[in-house]
Amino acid sequence: MRVLLALAPLLAIVVLMLGCSWSAARAGAVTSVGALAIGLGVFGRHDTATVPAAAGIAAEAGFITLTIVGIIGPALGLHLMQLHTGATEHVRQILVSLHPDPRVGAVAVAWFFTLFLEGAAGFGTPIALAAPLLVTAGVPPVTALVAALAGHASGVAFGAVGTPVVAQSSVVGIPSADLAAATVWFPVVVGWMLLAAVIMALRDGRGGLWAWGLGAGVAFFVPFAAIAMVLGPELATLGGAVLGFGAWALVVRRHRGATHVLSPGASARAVAPYVWLIAAVLVARLWPPLRSVVERSTLEWNVDGFGGRVRILDHPALLLAGAFVVAAVVQRSSVGTAWSRAREATIRVLPVAAAVFVMVLIARTMTQTGMTVELGAAAGGAGSMWPWFAPAVGALGTFVTGSATASNLLFSELQLEAATRAALPGVTVLGAQGFGAAVGNIACPHNIIAGAATVGVQGAEAQVMRRTVPLAMACVVVAGAVAMVFVRW
Repeated sequence: MRVLLALAPLLAIVVLMLGCSWSAARAGAVTSVGALAIGLGVFGRHDTATVPAAAGIAAEAGFITLTIVGIIGPALGLHLMQLHTGATEHVRQILVSLHPDPRVGAVAVAWFFTLFLEGAAGFGTPIALAAPLLVTAGVPPVTALVAALAGHASGVAFGAVGTPVVAQSSVVGIPSADLAAATVWFPVVVGWMLLAAVIMALRDGRGGLWAWGLGAGVAFFVPFAAIAMVLGPELATLGGAVLGFGAWALVVRRHRGATHVLSPGASARAVAPYVWLIAAVLVARLWPPLRSVVERSTLEWNVDGFGGRVRILDHPALLLAGAFVVAAVVQRSSVGTAWSRAREATIRVLPVAAAVFVMVLIARTMTQTGMTVELGAAAGGAGSMWPWFAPAVGALGTFVTGSATASNLLFSELQLEAATRAALPGVTVLGAQGFGAAVGNIACPHNIIAGAATVGVQGAEAQVMRRTVPLAMACVVVAGAVAMVFVRW
């Protein structure tokens, strides 16, 4: 009975959004009330009274919401600025110049660009920046969001400079290099399903895209796997994206035929915000003196077991705000114009903040009251069949928390304990957990809400979920089969 009650908020979200076509805000508002009632009334926080516990959970949800909206707002502002100055149209021309078929340029954005941003920044940045660029390239907004979600997921297991794997290592005490070597084979084997989803979303019912898309897969997965196996988790996604795009772009350009002649100066101004963003991320991540400063710039609070933590100089909100300023300066916009774009983005993001808050409130309620652990423990009786379920547990963690790192922190000990009891190789099961956590990103409601805001389709989250949830479930099932093969290999 307790398991069914713990599962109730997730079922309610799925039924209300997919079955009843409710918006995320409406479904989340109703479900959050029920989740609080079940979580505090049935499961409870035995060390905290009901009212203070509810206040603590709400405070955590508010803090996390601010960190998420801090990404959405500047990203939306940057997109509006680029539209106003005509830079978006020039970016579209750059994509066209890559190849006469604009869909090829869209593959570059939905695959390599999202993977690069995931490896460099994470925290929803790939969706916030790539989805608007895809819309610029002529992709319908909902399709652009689906493509960006699917495209970045192959790199989420290693996330921003290996963070999910490093966090997992800190919990279970297994070297991160060993975890990286075990985890990498799941995206290498199953990630082709995500790439296929990208191609299907972008092909627009026409042929001629599969060869370029599959070539993009080879170009990324080969260096990605090599880096993870040899160097560990930190640079796998980032290096795979950079090296892969370089090789792929050389081949594409050799077959592009006649292209538009673009002004180098105008092109440089159009892409300057993205170049600045990439350069800032690389310097902050890879230059040791600055990296140490970044890692110390932590804002943290804790009250009676409730709290939050964010690294100020490491958060994409600051980097995206810098990109907005670069766009305004390089493209010679007036202060009034920049202020108008920022104000417009703020106004548009306010209703999004409400939707994100109620979804995060559900997530924190389930985590703080032990509902999520109850669900994970219930699956622990699978014995030797546990590898089938390991990716699903990882995906569940991300569906609830919105973070692959949080899912790994939440469930890695459970995964290792289940593997030990069944005499299974723990490192393989932990690799399945890591990949499942990555796949959960594409179906997580508050990730979808944030992405929908950047492309102006608030209220259409259910349409996105109808396309991403089945994909996530299919990847989880196949990953489970792969895990069963690996543990018997």
